[in-house]
Amino acid sequence: MEKKDFKGWLYLLPAILFLGLFMVYPLIDVVIYSVEEGYNFASQSFFGYGVYNFSYVLHDPFFMQAIKNTFIIVIITVPLSTLIALLISLGLNSIKPLRDLYQTVFFLPYVTNTLAVGLVFMILFKKTAYSDGLINLIINFFGHESIDFIDGPYAAKMFVMCFYTIWIVLPFKILILTSALASVPQTYYNAAKVDGTSKFRIFYKITLPMISPMISYLIITGFIGAFKAYSDEVAIFGTNLNAAGMNTIVGYVYDMLYGNSGGYPSYASAASLILFAIVFTITVINLMVSRKNV
Repeated sequence: MEKKDFKGWLYLLPAILFLGLFMVYPLIDVVIYSVEEGYNFASQSFFGYGVYNFSYVLHDPFFMQAIKNTFIIVIITVPLSTLIALLISLGLNSIKPLRDLYQTVFFLPYVTNTLAVGLVFMILFKKTAYSDGLINLIINFFGHESIDFIDGPYAAKMFVMCFYTIWIVLPFKILILTSALASVPQTYYNAAKVDGTSKFRIFYKITLPMISPMISYLIITGFIGAFKAYSDEVAIFGTNLNAAGMNTIVGYVYDMLYGNSGGYPSYASAASLILFAIVFTITVINLMVSRKNV
């Protein structure tokens, strides 16, 4: 090995050790836990190796509910938040004098504590014995009955969850897209205006293709982030998400480790690997699609 190669590996050694200790080893440990059948947390013993843990998790109604909730959140919030962020970014990009000010205002929710924002949403939507909440007051104003968004019907709770998730992720997407729009060369727009091109055609033929890498990045990271949702649900519905019917896959993993049904690392590991397989598959599909269209 040449001296310069040795120095390079020496510089990388701290990072390699850190990644190996906190990423590679835990991943290997999770795989081992997932195939250990009858694992006893207290005695650190198990019966043998197999796929029973995966079978148990896939037949657990709480896990199936968590998968349903997670997919609904992903399917609704990722495309909708990206579209709304794009529309807001286009509006901000057209307001040159106050663009930086509005960009800062839109970014404020992103630096606010997630639980604090969740508490505000709960107060806005929760129906109590003393108050129906601000949202229900607005609904009553238009002649409709109050809805219990926090402890009521599943559709109402899912609406709040999706609304909250979109609100949380919008600032980051707006920041990325406004930066992408600002980087599009002005010469393209000038040439299009000289040719008398319509605004829609300019957007479709110039703006959208130029910022498509950022849109693809936001969609891929949005899918990954939405599949890992957990703290948002806790902020609104509390820690007992199974009782509320609003648990997610990550919440199920946490419950199996530390919740009311805690002490089952084998089941938690199996659920984690199922989540990994889902996220990996969707990410690969997104990358294949973006390779053709970006």
